[in-house]
Amino acid sequence: MGAVQGEQVGDKRPIRVGHQLRPSGSIDEIVAEAKAAEAAGFDTITLPDHVNETLWSPLVLLAAIARETSTIRLGTFVINNEMRNPVQLAWEVSTLDRLSNGRFELGIGAGHTPSEFAATGIALDDAPIRKRRLAEAVEIIRPLLDGEVVNYAGEYYTIENAQIERTVQDRLPILVGGNGEALLTHAGEHADIVGLNGLRKTMADGHRHSVGFGLDRLEQQIGWVHNGATGREKAPELNVLVQRVEITNDRRGKIEELLDVDFPTEGLTVEHGLVTPYLAFGSHDEIAAQFIDHNERFGISYFVTRDIDAMTPVVDRLRATD
Repeated sequence: MGAVQGEQVGDKRPIRVGHQLRPSGSIDEIVAEAKAAEAAGFDTITLPDHVNETLWSPLVLLAAIARETSTIRLGTFVINNEMRNPVQLAWEVSTLDRLSNGRFELGIGAGHTPSEFAATGIALDDAPIRKRRLAEAVEIIRPLLDGEVVNYAGEYYTIENAQIERTVQDRLPILVGGNGEALLTHAGEHADIVGLNGLRKTMADGHRHSVGFGLDRLEQQIGWVHNGATGREKAPELNVLVQRVEITNDRRGKIEELLDVDFPTEGLTVEHGLVTPYLAFGSHDEIAAQFIDHNERFGISYFVTRDIDAMTPVVDRLRATD
């Protein structure tokens, strides 16, 4: 890949590890889990955004977590852009940033689950339309968070004289998550963090996906981000969602075992499983080494996982190498 002005996509950055909450318990249980992640040294707490799948609304719940924590960063992973007006979303994000004293990160995507659109009565447009609408929303939200007056006339949004209170952070990070050349190129140009997930076509049930866990696919995606970031003073951080963590002394055996069960993907091979950043199988030492390797080889520096107990020793090992 060619150079970008200032900082190259793929340059090594300090590793961050996030914990994604599954908000289905009581508020006390969820806040306790967030505090446990903070105490264990995780860098971020994130919440998904799935109507009908979780008990709590992510933005409201993050406000509660913000008041009960002090150092861990907070974010959505990721907000469904189709469900929200960009000006209203920017307003709520700015408020959350003030409530958390500048610890908020906005993760946003194009949405994909048919049942959510059916439940809300919102039309599920084809993916290219949703991705173009997401791109416009990011172009509206970014200057709003920076305190600018926004006038915007696009294919999907027309905004007149919109303004909100500027965020506490000089530049609140926007993470854009998704797939495809157009989306990742635009994210490379406009996002602060680009979320890669290794998933490809949504299957008929609206939840499972075929996967692209091979390194060729990963390098292609990073290349698209790079193309969008050409000329930027600072390239975006690269993020992956680790789909599963398994602590084991037999990495290959566990991955082979995974292929024999109803894993919610198809198209996965053992060799892909051994090298992909989307699975973390091995001892704590092996997983820490895997994260370091992917940071050095591909510039991936932000890993989001879903298991505090399994990942805390990994976080400890990564902190020891800082």
